[in-house]
Amino acid sequence: MTDLAYLRLGLPPTASPQTVLRAAVRALQPDTRAVRGFRTARKRFYRQMLCAHSARQASDDKPTG
Repeated sequence: MTDLAYLRLGLPPTASPQTVLRAAVRALQPDTRAVRGFRTARKRFYRQMLCAHSARQASDDKPTG
């Protein structure tokens, strides 16, 4: 099952990891990005988005037929 937060980014499977990170950063509220104590949680969120993206790419790259 794909992460709902990742699906809300609305990225195609061909997007680069840098594009995924940029979209994930923009998805967070500015107040959330400004709080220093949330740094670990933000990093975890970014990693989860990258993992979800790589899993989606892997599932789309399977040869059919």
